[in-house]
Amino acid sequence: MVIGLYMTIIFILALIRKDNSIVDIAWGVGFIIIAVYSIIQSGEIDLRKMIVSLLVLLWGLRLSFHIMVRNSGKGEDFRYKAWRDTWKLFFLRSFFQIFMLQGLFMLIISTPIWFISFSSGGPIGMWDSIGLFIFGFGFMFEVIGDYQLTEFRKDPLNKGKIMTTGLWSITRHPNYFGEALVWLGISFYALSFPNGWYTLISPLIITLLLRFVSGVPMLEKKYQNHPDWQEYKANTAAFVPFVKFL
Repeated sequence: MVIGLYMTIIFILALIRKDNSIVDIAWGVGFIIIAVYSIIQSGEIDLRKMIVSLLVLLWGLRLSFHIMVRNSGKGEDFRYKAWRDTWKLFFLRSFFQIFMLQGLFMLIISTPIWFISFSSGGPIGMWDSIGLFIFGFGFMFEVIGDYQLTEFRKDPLNKGKIMTTGLWSITRHPNYFGEALVWLGISFYALSFPNGWYTLISPLIITLLLRFVSGVPMLEKKYQNHPDWQEYKANTAAFVPFVKFL
């Protein structure tokens, strides 16, 4: 209900701005809303819930701010623009296939957030420590990857070139790989509870989406005719560093 309302508001803003790519900015903030709402609804707070909420806050704010700065003054993202130019019944299709669909995935990926919020306490243990390590590694991987690409694009000499150094030399999408690890780490916080393994659907779904649906395939389609692309693609893993078949 809350996410449905939130995504509807974002959809209205997108109509006003004629820019559906603002849904990408809204993505991170949506998880923060879920975290806060879940804790309020649970009626109780403990150390694990506080840690998970702070991690979601850190990740969500950083991602939304990064995308907002990256997109500033550039107009609608090429993927959304292509849909705007080709879709019939654009109003309805964009509402359901972009905003409501992303809201649905947001709810599924946030499974560990609300699972932890509605589970009773228990001491911090091994699974929590492993989760924090995985989250921290993934978060830094995502942040460093985004920073390296931002700095690369600032240099006029790199205009039209493909980023192939730093983390981008071991995976073509370090930011996507880092985000998948973030949600794996958060899911580990739920493993201290009975049936907590259900929440592993979160990193599974986000990994499948990024690797096979809305992430890697859509972005790489943009570069398929670039003269340096085939060599880079042949020599660099798509998602998991150094693992070329993934």
